[in-house]
Amino acid sequence: MKIFIQNQQDKVDIDQHISKIIEESIVNTIKVFLEEENFEISVLIVDNSFIKELNRNYRNVNKETDVLSFPIFEFKNGKLLEDIVIMEDEIPLGDIVISIEKAAQQAKEFGHSLEREIAYLTVHSVLHLLGFDHIEEDDRKVMREYEEQILQSMGLTR
Repeated sequence: MKIFIQNQQDKVDIDQHISKIIEESIVNTIKVFLEEENFEISVLIVDNSFIKELNRNYRNVNKETDVLSFPIFEFKNGKLLEDIVIMEDEIPLGDIVISIEKAAQQAKEFGHSLEREIAYLTVHSVLHLLGFDHIEEDDRKVMREYEEQILQSMGLTR
């Protein structure tokens, strides 16, 4: 599995520990649903102004958010809905954009560590790449159960 993490902000210091949390969150989420490990995910770490612009451009929502997911293939609840033929070694699942600035604000607001918030946002976003959503209440419950299960497996609880 290839995971690319790029930091494009300077408001919050990002160290190797944060990168490791992101990688572990991705791996632990993927392995719940997919047997193969030949996937690729890109993670972009940004500030609030950058993610606000993306949110406005891609979702027509003119406000900052904590995380955005950009899937490449169509999944539904962890199952691929289309046949794909990839000519490369890794199958690109999609891109994740995390506002580290928003994550730091939320960690403080919720009274837990930045590491826990980053892990949560990463797991949440990977679940979106895998076709989970939280628009309907039943879907939200399923997604929240997976989020908590994966975070607990990493030793990250509220």
